[in-house]
Amino acid sequence: MSEAQNVLFSVDESIARVTLNRPDKRNALNDELVSEFKDALKAAADNESVRVVLIKGAGKDFCSGADLASLQRISQAGVEESLASARVMGELFVEMRRYPHPIIAAVRGRALAGGCGLATACDIILAAESAQFGYPEVNIGFIPAMVMAILRRSVSEKRAFELITRGEIVSAKAASEMGMINRVFADDEFEAAVESYAGQMAAKSASAVSLAKSLLYHMDGMTFETAIEAGIQLNAITRMTDDCKRGVARFLKK
Repeated sequence: MSEAQNVLFSVDESIARVTLNRPDKRNALNDELVSEFKDALKAAADNESVRVVLIKGAGKDFCSGADLASLQRISQAGVEESLASARVMGELFVEMRRYPHPIIAAVRGRALAGGCGLATACDIILAAESAQFGYPEVNIGFIPAMVMAILRRSVSEKRAFELITRGEIVSAKAASEMGMINRVFADDEFEAAVESYAGQMAAKSASAVSLAKSLLYHMDGMTFETAIEAGIQLNAITRMTDDCKRGVARFLKK
């Protein structure tokens, strides 16, 4: 991975750490940051030791959303440039969905608009008790367009409608209760809890977790019968992995 300014990347044992690094802009998303974020994911995928990707924001907030100055510039440039910019973010969400290992968002402070979208695109969201989430785009006449495909799979359709049309900011507790995020930890315990959670995830069978992620997301849009057939295929494949063979052998020795 080349030298980056907007995103920091490192690997500690089996955990790749990706930090959004525009704290003076509340880690607002622009094309440069998104490009470097993609580079970080590729670097993590190319590193055979990585089992989990952990995403954080530098400073007080996770991410405030799109850089509005950049958004204004692009909107004034015309439809083609607007489409190209939107496609960059949409393609990132697809890449995250296809990424073979779990991607965990560790959210302190605010995750709003595109920042909430980035967190929602992760497989797991861990939040500090004081964290806030929301899609306030409607308040400036905009919409959280691409992330709707993920949000409506995370919460009920009616809850998703309310989130994207009222633009309200919700607490971590409320986000957890509606199924928008996974876990909430006390602020003073957050860092330690995130490290423990990521470490436990990284200790799981890499092949089993990767196959489970792939199957779960590929079931989107399948009929019941097709999803069962996909499960049959992956069940058989998983039995043949070294991790499964070793796991069964360990269990039988007990």
